[in-house]
Amino acid sequence: MKVETAKKPGLLAGAAHWMRRRLWISASAGGFVAVVVAFAAYGVLYPLRLANEAVNLRLAMDGIHSHYVVVNGYRIHYYEGGPAATPHRPPVVLVHGLGGYAERWAGLMVQLAAAHRRVYAMDLLGYGDSAKPKDASYSIPQEAGMVEGFLRARGIGDYDLGGWSMGGWVALRVALDQNHASPARVRRLMLFDSAGLKYQLDWNPNLFVPDTPAKLHALDKLLFPQPPVLPGFVTRAVVREALREGWVIHRSMNSMLTGLDIEDGKLGQLKMPVLIVWGSEDHIIPLSVGERMHAEIPQSELEVFDGCGHLGPVQCAGRIGPRMIEFLDAHPPQAAGQETY
Repeated sequence: MKVETAKKPGLLAGAAHWMRRRLWISASAGGFVAVVVAFAAYGVLYPLRLANEAVNLRLAMDGIHSHYVVVNGYRIHYYEGGPAATPHRPPVVLVHGLGGYAERWAGLMVQLAAAHRRVYAMDLLGYGDSAKPKDASYSIPQEAGMVEGFLRARGIGDYDLGGWSMGGWVALRVALDQNHASPARVRRLMLFDSAGLKYQLDWNPNLFVPDTPAKLHALDKLLFPQPPVLPGFVTRAVVREALREGWVIHRSMNSMLTGLDIEDGKLGQLKMPVLIVWGSEDHIIPLSVGERMHAEIPQSELEVFDGCGHLGPVQCAGRIGPRMIEFLDAHPPQAAGQETY
């Protein structure tokens, strides 16, 4: 008589399979946890870098990518995206402000690309991922020369130009110099809370290099209508960056404060339509500066955005973007005036 025994080999094989499966799941879960922990640690140690990478990813998803080009012998970083330019829709070139970088334009770049505009946003010399030569002056004329060199290097002809804060001053210089530079021409000019005219500072310029938490808090009170409460590790990261790269900002600021490059009395020479955008809560450059620009520039429109501060292109991009595109697309240019949004 054949006696059947229990199928122990099968049971053992099943148990072994289940153990392997559990080990694989445990290893995978452990690996995932390790990745999360490492990612969190990276975010604590390098929060600014992580934030920029997140912006970079967002821009890439919208077809706006990071590139480099050599301009006047220096390696310059920039973003480019959107459909090809046409005579009726020329490219838009954006210039950031003091202590800024190209990623600050992300909210407006995405809207421009969606509105069928080719868009470029460059890191000025000394800023972002562009070269930081020790012997540069980082003056308005030098940065304007870098913008003009960038246009030549990328083969850009007629274009629309936007500048923010110090970048607005640089854009004014480019627009005023265009008859003496390359064949590229500024079709329309946009100035966002722009520097360039003389006014009395009621804040300490050294705050733009916040090398202590107290200075950072004081700067945030100037930049934001409602200053954010930053975690300690973010505050420490900002202070570290200021200590590492603040010398460029100091050099730019010292050059501007000489007053040698101010544009008072020159803006009447601008012949293109100009959109002047200002935040009503700008405590860095007062609205009175924008009003003086509007009075001096013949074909200008002044738009004041209620509740926005000096960082309007970031804080209020959703409100500013549609007005910016309306200005760029208007045929003929809209009549000069002042509006509050």
